[in-house]
Amino acid sequence: MNQEIAKDIREKIIKGLHLAFEKLLLIKQKEDSELVFSKNGQIITIRARDFKK
Repeated sequence: MNQEIAKDIREKIIKGLHLAFEKLLLIKQKEDSELVFSKNGQIITIRARDFKK
């Protein structure tokens, strides 16, 4: 696999992850739910409706 093909695959994966996160965010906002993240080893919850702000 040459580097051009690897770069193309990487870009497609990143685009897919971005689309999946946007879909998750919309669903969580409709449900008025929370998103859970890890930051520096600590668990953080953020309301989905406040995430874009």
